[in-house]
Amino acid sequence: MNDTVVTLKKGEGRSLKAGGLWIYDNEIDTIKGSFQNGDVVCVHDFDGYGMGRGFINQNSKIRIRMMTRNPVQQIDDAFLQRRVQAAWDYRKDTVDTSSCRVIFGEADFLPGIVVDKYEDVLVVESLALGIDRFKETIVALLKEVLLKDGIKIRGVYERSDARERDKEGIPRVKGFIGEAFDTDIEIVENGVRYMVDVANGQKTGFFLDQKYNRLAIQRLCKGKRVLDCFTHMGTFALNAGTAGAYEVTGIDISEFAVQQAADNARRNGLQDTVHFRCANVLDELPRLAAAGEQYDVVILDPPAFTKSREATRNAVKGYREINRKGLQLVKDGGYLATCSCSHFMTQELFAKTIREAAGSVHKRLRQVEFRTQAPDHPILWAAQESYYLKFYIFQVVNER
Repeated sequence: MNDTVVTLKKGEGRSLKAGGLWIYDNEIDTIKGSFQNGDVVCVHDFDGYGMGRGFINQNSKIRIRMMTRNPVQQIDDAFLQRRVQAAWDYRKDTVDTSSCRVIFGEADFLPGIVVDKYEDVLVVESLALGIDRFKETIVALLKEVLLKDGIKIRGVYERSDARERDKEGIPRVKGFIGEAFDTDIEIVENGVRYMVDVANGQKTGFFLDQKYNRLAIQRLCKGKRVLDCFTHMGTFALNAGTAGAYEVTGIDISEFAVQQAADNARRNGLQDTVHFRCANVLDELPRLAAAGEQYDVVILDPPAFTKSREATRNAVKGYREINRKGLQLVKDGGYLATCSCSHFMTQELFAKTIREAAGSVHKRLRQVEFRTQAPDHPILWAAQESYYLKFYIFQVVNER
């Protein structure tokens, strides 16, 4: 066990003391002992009180990511096995586990690592140097835990190719962990079939966090005309088609995504009612409005407009504009589903932005429901970064 001790400045560590897992570089007073970046060190408060143990990286502004609140806890296989087992037990209690996020980093007290399960394949994303040292052990332990429930994992693929690794001073990595396998995996979610390309799709191949938000859309779409913006693989559009919408249009700027979506429509026998086209949503919505098009349901699922606190002001403008344009296409009495996947866009700020958009086009909103990410992406209240997805459904009523 490394005997390096990191001591916090007096008055610092507020997030840690509230239950968070991060310690920033400017919160640290002294570091005593020898270590290498990625080592597990002991953290003390300014008065010497033991706060726990976590891995350190001087390349990152997030200087320490905590693994335990026990200052004498060994970070060994037994410790990791308990964390992995707890993560899987939680998923079994809360979600359909055929395809789900099995480990969600800080929210599962395994900071910096994400593991998604697509049927009998695991996809791993490691974002921090310290957890990178444990990733293959975590994968092996997870395979053992799943096997106890009769789930035999046939392959593991690593998608540690995100830019966040640059901030940790570690190279981006992509490829198989273990033997190679076919990286196209068919999954079924909410009764809809998808082909997921875990090697080339966005993130780990599929956005599992919207699972139950897509299901919530189904009950609004029977017999309706639906527009799905930023459709990606056609997920909301296909849920609408499965629910019995008579016409669904999905739009995305990526030709690759549109081709995937069209393939998925055929896979579900929906090619006659669910159609996709490649276009820039920001340009396409005004064109549709000018043509007098109206829809019973409009869905806005844009990528994150901001990934930093500094860019939030411009993001607000982007969200306001996209919602204003989307609202103009909703029939009187129709529905708007709109979301933000940036944790810097708080629920309060997002609601204010939508309210301003509605006012600018003289629409009144009746909130049907507010939702967040699926339970396999749990929100750890002390870790703000774990709460990122905000999803509203509104009925849209013309002012009169």
